[in-house]
Amino acid sequence: MGEYVIKLPDVGEGVAEAEIVEWEVSVGDVVQEDAVLAAVMTDKATVEIPSPVEGRIIWLGAEPGDVMSVGAPIIKLEVDGEGNSTEESTSKPQVAEPESGKLEKKATQKQEQTFVVEPPKTKVEIEKPSASQVRKQPIGPARAEGEKPIASPAVRKRAQDGGVDLRQVTGTGPAGRITHEDLDAYFDGSSVAVHPKGGLVPNTSVSEVKIVGLRRKIAEKMSISKSRIPHITIVEEVDMTALEELRASLNKNRSEDHPKLTLLPFLMRALVKAVAEQPNLNAIFDDEAGVVHQYGGVHIGMAAQTPNGLVVPVIKHAEARDVWGCAAEVNRLAAASKAGTATREELSGSTITITSLGPLGAIATTPVINHPEVAILGVNKMAIRPMWDGTDFVPRKMMNISSSFDHRVIDGWDAAVFVQRIKSLLETPAMIFMEG
Repeated sequence: MGEYVIKLPDVGEGVAEAEIVEWEVSVGDVVQEDAVLAAVMTDKATVEIPSPVEGRIIWLGAEPGDVMSVGAPIIKLEVDGEGNSTEESTSKPQVAEPESGKLEKKATQKQEQTFVVEPPKTKVEIEKPSASQVRKQPIGPARAEGEKPIASPAVRKRAQDGGVDLRQVTGTGPAGRITHEDLDAYFDGSSVAVHPKGGLVPNTSVSEVKIVGLRRKIAEKMSISKSRIPHITIVEEVDMTALEELRASLNKNRSEDHPKLTLLPFLMRALVKAVAEQPNLNAIFDDEAGVVHQYGGVHIGMAAQTPNGLVVPVIKHAEARDVWGCAAEVNRLAAASKAGTATREELSGSTITITSLGPLGAIATTPVINHPEVAILGVNKMAIRPMWDGTDFVPRKMMNISSSFDHRVIDGWDAAVFVQRIKSLLETPAMIFMEG
């Protein structure tokens, strides 16, 4: 028998490190060639790491949330034959220096204390729970018939070996995922039934959810933005009645090769016209160098909620697209983001951002600037409200816009001028289509 070391591969051009998002295996598992071992994330792209060989897992070199350098050993397997183990591959795993020392300092210290792991000298034996250890009655609510429990392959195999029906196990992980700790609680009989026979009972449970993957990237980005940028937010109400009538008419008479128009393409075109008059808002502020980079091209970030978290795909050169072109690109990038196939280039390079909660939006919000940009346009929910027209109250479709600005480089007057320009373009939508 030999030892085979798997190192973190180069998962993208120019990428020097990646974060371990989730292990699909555990020590003692026997894996086949091409079986998925782990999911790692670089920037905002998640990649699966397959096994190049068949063998038994004897060592894992990190925990979810750890950032590892490309080429660092992350897994060791016991294989038939000589393997590929060398003295170098058995050294301490190379945990990469975090990008932001603000949020990851404690995590880095914990890594240094935790992951000096020596590979076992003998074949690892996994102790299976005995029949007496397996709790026969369910410890959580039974899932609906046909509803598949969420669990990694390693958890499923362990449950199968122990004779456990995962549909009867309560998952405490994200989205109800069943973890090894949940199985431990099941075997120990320490979990309490979720639904008591009667009466109200206190819930004293505490769940620890480690911030990893995309959620950690979002946390870093938001912390940097709020710690470095003094925000100023302006909220203004806009009469959207005319634009909504125009949008409905264009959708009704559109050709088959044109996408359906939402509000977003009109906002993008209004944004293009507004920043053409105030290029200091379509900019990136390098606060360390003390330089503001004003861009001629308008690259609009579109904050979008996906099953994996918040991402910001970028509509490049919106100034060169009409409302139909903007709509087509929005649809394409939204689909790629939800499917997790958006590339690094499609998720970077924005110069100004639009954020919207759609029908779930509130009356007003205070958007956080997408660092290192200097402005963000927030869209709130639309509602029919009675408005005074000079002689009577009439129903109008009203919507508030909330815009935040970097007050270090954007004065309050310039911010107000920008907001009023957006308001006038949306209330008189014919101006959006005028050139020159």
